[in-house]
Amino acid sequence: MSTARVVAGSAQPRGRFPHLKVAGEFVYVSGTSARQPDDSIAGAGVDATGTPMLDIRAQTRAVIVNITDILRDIGARLDDLVQVTAYLVSMNDFDAYNEVYGEYFDESGPTRTTVAVHQLPHPHLLIEIQAVAHLPRQEARA
Repeated sequence: MSTARVVAGSAQPRGRFPHLKVAGEFVYVSGTSARQPDDSIAGAGVDATGTPMLDIRAQTRAVIVNITDILRDIGARLDDLVQVTAYLVSMNDFDAYNEVYGEYFDESGPTRTTVAVHQLPHPHLLIEIQAVAHLPRQEARA
């Protein structure tokens, strides 16, 4: 049996899919961006001339915080992650993304794959992360 849910208080998905799905002892977190509940994007702004100012560090932190909040909804933590896949719009952002990622995880953390993609669902999004967590059956809440 599996249970899917949209997490109240999180940015609502821009499609018909859940934030997470619990299947047995595993929790699958849909691709998560830096979108905030009010639909703003952390790490995205404009300068005085109207030029977009995008900050991969701020967006990476926001994505990890968003995943933390989604996991918390079912009693899980970042420590429960076993695998993450990160999608970057530009590999030029890899070092800055990797720096922030290292604030949350080390070599004992989840396995990771990072790939470059042509674009994400909004032109101000620089990163999206999907993840898989493992919870012993008695800890996972549906």
